[in-house]
This record gives sequence, C-alpha cells and structure tokens, in this order.
Amino acid sequence: MTWLTDAHIHLSDNEYLADLEYILTAMDRLKIKACCVSMDNTTSQSTLELGKRSPLVLPFIGIHPEKADDDLNAMVELIGNNSNKISGIGEIGLDKTYVSDEARFSRQVLVFQKMLSLAEKLGKPVSIHSRKTLDEIFSILPSYSIKGVLLHWFSGSKKQLQKAMELGCFVSYGPAIVYSQDKQVLLTLTDLDKILLETDGPVRFSRCFGLKTAQITFLPSVLFCAAGILNKSYDEMLLIAEKNASSYLGV
Repeated sequence: MTWLTDAHIHLSDNEYLADLEYILTAMDRLKIKACCVSMDNTTSQSTLELGKRSPLVLPFIGIHPEKADDDLNAMVELIGNNSNKISGIGEIGLDKTYVSDEARFSRQVLVFQKMLSLAEKLGKPVSIHSRKTLDEIFSILPSYSIKGVLLHWFSGSKKQLQKAMELGCFVSYGPAIVYSQDKQVLLTLTDLDKILLETDGPVRFSRCFGLKTAQITFLPSVLFCAAGILNKSYDEMLLIAEKNASSYLGV
C-alpha cells in the first residue's frame, strides 16, 4: 500500500479542533499520513496528544520563530522526555517579520540553534520556516549534521534553491503550485529526490481554493498538479513522494 505524506500541517491548531475525528477518518480512507508541526510548548503538548490518537499523525514539536520568547528550557525538557514519541522537530526557523530589532532576532537565532542541536543529538528530522531568511539559515545549517532538513513552503530564488540542493535539503510545495507559475518553475528545478508535498493548514489559499482553510484532503490535488508539471503519471509521482517522505523521516 502506497501512502501519501503531508510534510507540514498544523493539525493541533484550534481551527481543526471540531473536525479532528473527520480528519483522522479521511486520512485513513485516503491513505495519508501527516507531519503534524507545532508552534510552542502549548501546541507541542497538543500535538503529542494527537499522536496518541492516531498512528497516522507524526508529531513534530518545537518553537516557531514567531514564538521565540516561549520557554526554551521547558521545550528542551519536553523534547527530551518525548524523544521516543516524536517523529521530528518543528516548526523551527527564522523570520525577521516577527521582530523589531536585532536583539529579538538574536533570540530567534538562539532558539533555532538549540532546536537544531537537539535534532542532531536525537537523530530527528527538522521542519524549517525560512521566510526571507534563507541566506541566514544556509549559513547556520552546515554547523549541524542533520539528515532530514525540510525547508517548508520554499519561496526563495532559483539561486537559493540551487544552494538548498547543494546542502541536501528537502523542499516542499503546497496548494499554491496549482495556480502559481513561480512555484511551478521552482518545482521543475528541484531535484526529484528532494521534493515533498504539504498543505501547511490551516493557511488559507486563494484562487480556486476560495480562501478556505487548507485541509489535508487537498493533498491528492497537490500531488496531481505536481505530477502534471513534472510530466509524471499520478502513480509515478505518488511513489516518488512516498520514497522522499521516507528518506526525510529516516524510516
């Protein structure tokens, strides 16, 4: 049985709370697993609880750059106490749009480096938020030995994509590739064995999605679109996506 993996979705977000039973049932029927990422200590606890409800939920816990002021020591303890229950560390990363000065950005860097250090120590993959900070992230990553590095929702330049490939990073594409020519071009330039697919729910997507909250059930459409862009059949693309997800997760 071939499985499709949503490489990045916030299923522990309150937006999904009322529909979780439906979502988990749909995941089982559609053969979809989910890398369920977190934002802070609170959502990380929720993600761990969600992981207990279904083996299809692959828990990722960590501190998002927007939440860089969250309790770092508590997160380190949470990760350490649950290292055998988590599939990865995330969502972590850098983002200057959330800070007003260099001191606060330095805090983001400190938290990011600590999360990377834990991922290296525990042999866990990471899911990285890199909006407008790819160059800074590229300067940090070589200091760590992490096999599964995902730059989720990749939105860099062609040159930055090439750098990501040189560093052995995975990059993920979501519902936006259905209508974004820029994303479609980047997809064609990505090494085939480094492509992952995501929804990044509960983000809302425009155009054909009508600004509806992203659902994990959007993922087959993302796969279908990616297959067409890369001149693959749906089944060929499904096998590629499954193999890449396994490689990223180290399973």
